[in-house]
This record gives sequence, structure tokens and C-alpha cells, in this order.
Amino acid sequence: MTELTGEHAGQGDLQGRAALVTGASRGIGFAIATELHSRGAAVTITARKPDELAAAADKLVADAAAGAADRVLAVAGNAGSAESREEAVTRTVEAHGSLDILINNTGINPSYGFLMDADLDAVRKTFDTNVVAALAFVQLAYRAWMAEHSGAVVNVASVAGLRSSGVIPAYGASKAALIRLTEELAWQLGPKIRVNAVAPAVVKTKFATALYAEGEDKVSDAYPMKRLGEPQDVALLVGFLVSDAASWITGETVRVDGGILATGKIGSA
Repeated sequence: MTELTGEHAGQGDLQGRAALVTGASRGIGFAIATELHSRGAAVTITARKPDELAAAADKLVADAAAGAADRVLAVAGNAGSAESREEAVTRTVEAHGSLDILINNTGINPSYGFLMDADLDAVRKTFDTNVVAALAFVQLAYRAWMAEHSGAVVNVASVAGLRSSGVIPAYGASKAALIRLTEELAWQLGPKIRVNAVAPAVVKTKFATALYAEGEDKVSDAYPMKRLGEPQDVALLVGFLVSDAASWITGETVRVDGGILATGKIGSA
């Protein structure tokens, strides 16, 4: 796959802007943070595990262009914690001088299979992290910066929020709620703040490993593109949605799914 970062993707088009990316120590979140940083944004990354987060921040700095190292901030914390959310937003504005871009990437999926057997506490935690925490981050960003200055929000949803999978039903229901939340926020916060979502299918990350554990070739064969997603596939789309090139796009959920929903099924996506 040809990478479309740098000059191919609008190098420098996010210069002077600050982004907060949650769940960014690895996988899709880290790829998004890398993409935004490569396009000139100052970036704050958050995640639960301090050591993994510090390593991710070091990699961002190491890969950055000369003079860009001071535009990376790591704030460890749990997205489900009000104190952690507030710290991340406050420190972003203090360190970077603004908060122009918010990426709600954090997501959990502790519940699989038959809903009649689901642990309701696990379901509550899924919605609290995947939906309520996302709204809380938007509220904080709105109050801290975006209400007065404008901004762009992207929520990382899932194709499981668009069509039933039978495999990850609680997670899918939470992502469906996140998609609806995206539309409500876009309506209420326009025109100064744009709010969109992306809906990936199976992307090759540690988080999604269980979804292709039976064999990557077997799972990817169901996709018209005959491969699973890479974190960069999602990151490039997010980079576009937060840029001025997408200035008339809000309230959208954009699928990045290798064509799986076009087949009329979702399988284990």
C-alpha cells in the first residue's frame, strides 16, 4: 500500500493547530496522532498505561521533523475518569496554546457473544467508555477552547455500529450510539465546530486480534479489497476530516471498511 503522508496528504496544513488524541499509545490512535503531527499539528496523546504512552510519545518525537519535538505531550490517564479527562484537556491548552482538534479514539470491548449471557456491568462500562466519555471530552474541549475559537471533532466508531455482527453486540450498540451522538453534536455545535465519525471494519491492531484469530486470509477473503485494514487507512481519513479540505463536512460517519458493508454482510467485523 502506498503511504499518502507528508506532501501527498497536505503537509503542514494543520500547522498552528493543537490536537488531543485519546487511546493513542498504539494502533489506530497512534497512527492518527502520527498523521496529525506529520501535517503540522501539536499533539497530545492519552492512554491508560504510562510506560506504553511514554514509548509512543518518544516514537512521535523521534520521527518528527527537526524542531517539532516540543509539539508532543503525553498525559497518562483513564478515559473513564473525569479527573483524567480534565487533566488531558487542561494540559493540552496550557502546553500548546489551543485545542483545535479532538479525536475520540478510546474504546473497549469486554463483552462478546450472546447478549442474554452478557455481564451487565461490562455492558455499562462499555457504554461509559465508548459513549459517555467521548461526550465528556467534547464538553471539556468546548468549554476550554472550541466554543470561542472553533474546532473539529472526529469520533472513532465502527462498522459494528452500522450493522449487526452477532459477535460483538454490546460494542456494536455502543458504537451505534456514538454515531448518533456524532450527528446530534454536529447539529448543535455548528457552524463553528464540525463533528464527524469514522467507521472502520477489522483493522490489524492488538485490540482487534480476536476478530481474525482464525486466520487473516480467511477473514480478509470476505472483503472486496481482499485485505484487512491498517491503522494508516483510518489515520489518513481522519487527517482529511479535520483539515480545511473538509470544511463543509459535518455530521457524517465515513466508512473505511475495505468494502465489507457493500457485500451486504459484516461477519466478524
